[in-house]
Amino acid sequence: MAFVIDKEKCIGCGSCAGTCPVEAIADTDDGKFAIDPEKCLSCGSCAGGCPVEAISEE
Repeated sequence: MAFVIDKEKCIGCGSCAGTCPVEAIADTDDGKFAIDPEKCLSCGSCAGGCPVEAISEE
């Protein structure tokens, strides 16, 4: 299982990207962030780093 970011909740702060140990999170053209499921280790550190709880396990 990988984690996903809810674009409706994401505020584009980048806190999640800063916590990812494998750099699986990148900003997108709309100013939000997305998780690359191929790189995601499902460690959950991004979910813990999100201040608006926009990240959940898929």
